[in-house]
Amino acid sequence: MVIRFVLNVLWLVFGGGIVLAAGYGIAALICFVLVITIPFGVASLRLAVYSLWPFGRTLVPKPGAGVGSGLANILWVVLAGWWLALSHILAGIALCVTIIGIPFGIANFKLVPAAFWPLGREVVDAP
Repeated sequence: MVIRFVLNVLWLVFGGGIVLAAGYGIAALICFVLVITIPFGVASLRLAVYSLWPFGRTLVPKPGAGVGSGLANILWVVLAGWWLALSHILAGIALCVTIIGIPFGIANFKLVPAAFWPLGREVVDAP
């Protein structure tokens, strides 16, 4: 529990957590302004919260997510998901080059599925 807290604080300062959360938050605000993209704004807000505090949390499928979220995810992948996932993969590889950066690289790898396919999932505390 203490290690997760320390890792999350270090992630905020050195791992890019604040920058990622701000980026996803700005994307969410843009999606909320363009009314038709509100579901994508909710997904971006979920990513912002998850990228702010990733250690000790995980992403699980949301019960009751239907065909609509699957179709919206396909649109998300085409418009934003693939390059967001690719950027997390590249950042994770770059961070894993150093021993100190390995936990932050792993956190970036955890964000890949969330960035690639965010709708129909929820962030929960890890056991």
